[in-house]
Amino acid sequence: MSAVNADPSVIDRSGELRANEATLDLLWAGAKILHIADGRLACTGSGAQCTLKYLAAPEIADLVATGEFSEGDRFFLGIDPLTNTSHFAWNTNWVESKADEEKEIGFTTLREIGASLGALEIEIALHAIALGNWHRTHPRCSLCGGATHVELGGAVRVCDLEGSQHHPRTDSAVIVLVRDVNDRILLGHQPIWPEHRFSTFAGFLEPGETFEQCVAREVFEESGVKVSKINYLGSQPWPFPASIMVAFEAFVEDPSTARPDGQEITEVKWFSRAELKAASLDGSLLLPPTISVARKMIELWFSAKDCATLTGGETWLV
Repeated sequence: MSAVNADPSVIDRSGELRANEATLDLLWAGAKILHIADGRLACTGSGAQCTLKYLAAPEIADLVATGEFSEGDRFFLGIDPLTNTSHFAWNTNWVESKADEEKEIGFTTLREIGASLGALEIEIALHAIALGNWHRTHPRCSLCGGATHVELGGAVRVCDLEGSQHHPRTDSAVIVLVRDVNDRILLGHQPIWPEHRFSTFAGFLEPGETFEQCVAREVFEESGVKVSKINYLGSQPWPFPASIMVAFEAFVEDPSTARPDGQEITEVKWFSRAELKAASLDGSLLLPPTISVARKMIELWFSAKDCATLTGGETWLV
């Protein structure tokens, strides 16, 4: 199989510009700014017609003046090399508490809109949400407990008391497409997922563990099979809340040992291409959403022998 994400980055993160506040101020004045409020993305429209909504700096000043949103933080996301347009995220909270239903008005989540975004927008949104999630959960210094503030365009928090720097963290996780000698794939169902949804196996890297060791451990723990060969496929940022999914395919010689662990995975099934195609068409199988690397791994395996397009599970919620 080929890599699942061989495309290069489409935005220049321009990290060298983050240290100059005057430069960031100039870029902000003419930037396309993505508004994030409590982890939600500002949007226009709804459902399949939903698109990201960008603001200009004067519009943000007006929103702050109304008192509906906090002053927030500015995250510098980079520059589009094709248009020379700078991109920022404006990360805020609602000043007054709101019910979840109210927060949905004019806003969406990355899970809901991600599959419909183009290459530039998905890269911007992933970066923005990952930064927003980290800053929201790390307001204090891990050394002294003191308050911290944002610097370097959102790339760091600095302790107000002793000046130590704290950088965003990303949790490494493996995600694995398990294949047998007959070129079938093994998928599992988690009880928290919608009925009929099956996906690949995944888990977090433990301290002192290699990616390959993690692949073998997680696959065995969740599905009961022992892997014999492992190939790297690619990776995907997954800010739910702060992960990088490192994708592998792994091969097993004895598929008969497959069984769910009964906790994280409650059902496992082997699928040939014909079985996967039939089940996705008749609704007995709900595939991972198209935004996920799990879906890309399955489609890459499927397309090696079948030119048809897989359907089902295009969005996170259905």
